[in-house]
Amino acid sequence: MKKYIALLALLLIITPVKAQVIDNRDPQIKKMEDDISRENIEKNVRTLVGFYTRHDLSVQDDPEKGIGAAWKWIKKEMEKNIPGSGGRLSVAFEDYSTGGKGERIPHKVALKNVVATIKGTDPSDDRIIVVSAHLDSRATIDDDSTSCAPGADDDGSGVAAVLELTRVLSKEKFPATIVLMAVSGEEQGLYGSQHMATKAKDENWNIIAMLNNDMIGNSRSSGTLLDDNMKLRVFSEGIPAVETKREAALRKYTSGDNDSKSRQLARYVKEIGERYVDQLGVTLVFRNDRFGRGGDQAPFSRAGFTAVRLCEFNENYDHTHKVPGVVNGIKEGDLPEFVDYEYVRKNTCVNLAVISDLALAPYEPVNCNMVVSGLTNSTTLRWDTPQKGQNPAGYYVLIRETYKPLWEKKIFVTGTEVTLPYSKDNYFFAVQSVDNKGHESLAVFPGVARR
Repeated sequence: MKKYIALLALLLIITPVKAQVIDNRDPQIKKMEDDISRENIEKNVRTLVGFYTRHDLSVQDDPEKGIGAAWKWIKKEMEKNIPGSGGRLSVAFEDYSTGGKGERIPHKVALKNVVATIKGTDPSDDRIIVVSAHLDSRATIDDDSTSCAPGADDDGSGVAAVLELTRVLSKEKFPATIVLMAVSGEEQGLYGSQHMATKAKDENWNIIAMLNNDMIGNSRSSGTLLDDNMKLRVFSEGIPAVETKREAALRKYTSGDNDSKSRQLARYVKEIGERYVDQLGVTLVFRNDRFGRGGDQAPFSRAGFTAVRLCEFNENYDHTHKVPGVVNGIKEGDLPEFVDYEYVRKNTCVNLAVISDLALAPYEPVNCNMVVSGLTNSTTLRWDTPQKGQNPAGYYVLIRETYKPLWEKKIFVTGTEVTLPYSKDNYFFAVQSVDNKGHESLAVFPGVARR
């Protein structure tokens, strides 16, 4: 008995005990989340698959087949929500041309993106949140524009999420503007998203977050046969694709290689997503994307915007870029029966929670700095109140040990300066604005102040 008691005591000492977590959910966001329909998502995926192929070089003038039929249907589905939006929703084609000698599309082709814009209610609020998925699909061979390419998961799942988000979000009021896109050209070179990123940069869009949803519907892996619809990956860049010499010098000085704006957005997706969506864990992958592959977040990152990719945790390569058929006893093809629609619903709800919380939150604090003069075991942080939008009810100062990937502690303050008994040598810090309902801005990693 004494040995048993001693063993139990030892286990209590060495076994980590998780702290109690309190999730304060905004009832408005929770109500919207409950409105996301698994049935609508499945119906939308099956409709997209019904176009046979959505290859970028497939027919555009057939009313029932090819990429042209797909983008026309997507636009009509989005437009159905205009009457209930109070005039805030608009839907349009975004035309562009691409291709040429030496490119994956060997000749010029005219393509379309479908863009739905939910205008913010505050005319002085210029913030934009972008959500994207790609409407094109492909078969095994890159330039095969005639074989069946169902694209149920890649990326029918993402487009179905965008359609459902448009339906639910367009009925609500947000100070910031939300742009939801179904882009073409992804499979042949990210052309549609490149067009949108260039347009956004040329027109000085104030994009505070870009969420790319690409393959969010498969829960069973090939080869390893893992089957789990309780994990979602978020990919984010570390060192920014676009960085000035001054920004690079500051990053090196502060050892902020793991604290880019995209990394802060990824952490935000994890925190807010897990706060609102039950039975789902968000796994942060500190890479731009999967090995040798990319997604529509990349052109936005290269344009200097804060962008991440949301993607299923387990991929099934028997169902990716394959012409439907049976090979060696295995049914191949990206078919609708292989999509986990409850999983897509949960991942759509992650998007909804993140979009809503960000769109309702105050602007980020500005001129955020950490005082580095003198030797002390305390750390002083200073920042200024945002110059636009609502005044924050206060601020969260975030703290984590230097080797930890996630923020560990939040301290609420109402002023714009705080001194904490944590050494800047041992901890990283950030600051975010918060309103009186708990909506939080993205975290701002501080620069340095000499005094």
